[in-house]
Amino acid sequence: MKPLFLLLSRSPLWLLHALGWLVGWIAFAGSGVYRGRFLANARQAGMGWRQFRTAVGESGKLLAELPRLWLGPPVPVTWDGDGLIEHALAAGRGIVFLTPHLGSFEITARAYARRWGVGGRPITVLYRPARKAWLGDLVDTARQTPGLHAVPTTLGGVRQLARALRQGHPVGLLPDQVPPQGLGVWAPYFGRDAYTMTLSARLAGAAGAVVLLAWGERLSRGRGFCVHLRPMPDALDADPDRAASQVNAAMESLVREAPGQYLWGYARYKQPGAWQDASPMTERKTP
Repeated sequence: MKPLFLLLSRSPLWLLHALGWLVGWIAFAGSGVYRGRFLANARQAGMGWRQFRTAVGESGKLLAELPRLWLGPPVPVTWDGDGLIEHALAAGRGIVFLTPHLGSFEITARAYARRWGVGGRPITVLYRPARKAWLGDLVDTARQTPGLHAVPTTLGGVRQLARALRQGHPVGLLPDQVPPQGLGVWAPYFGRDAYTMTLSARLAGAAGAVVLLAWGERLSRGRGFCVHLRPMPDALDADPDRAASQVNAAMESLVREAPGQYLWGYARYKQPGAWQDASPMTERKTP
């Protein structure tokens, strides 16, 4: 698989996106389970077909662009709101980037690392290790780049996030990813309860970090990406339930900006899996 990724990594972005668009539509047409979840999630959010139909092809582009982002030459990136990062770094404060499954969520951390991380403020991101051994080796290799540290969803990974923030460095999370059992609470997301991580609020509160909303817009015709940044509307509440609701509301606002680039096929409302590490940070809540 790695030789194939290396070959594709040298392809132009427009070609990868064209192939990905085709793959996205094939998956949508060929899998009833995937299509049903995709449509149910979009309709749960009150979206009509015209609003979310482009997300079918965009979901395929998300996969097809990975070889280029992981192993290929840099892609063009523009910024919207980068002054928010400059201000936080100048103040010596850590940053908690909250990025939903919107657009290219791989590009946000990589774009930061390329611009600021190699200069001494690396970003640490939390990711879920691949279950397949062959894929895990590829992912682990690709996600460790200059200015970017990827840590697994384990207690050790969480400790590394906290350490990075205490040093005034940024961290990145996908807050609409279903966390392991015990590391979240049930909170409304587009009008339906979803198991939501409390980690972002805990990290920000403990380190006095700035919380920024971020997502990478995938530009048309392979022109690259635009990373959009927004401040969190209000400081995250100390109460886990209220903080989770705040985070979900913020993620909803980002998704409404570009519903055609959201990963509607993600199983956002699934039951959480088991948490392997005993942690003093955990909570026990049921719906």
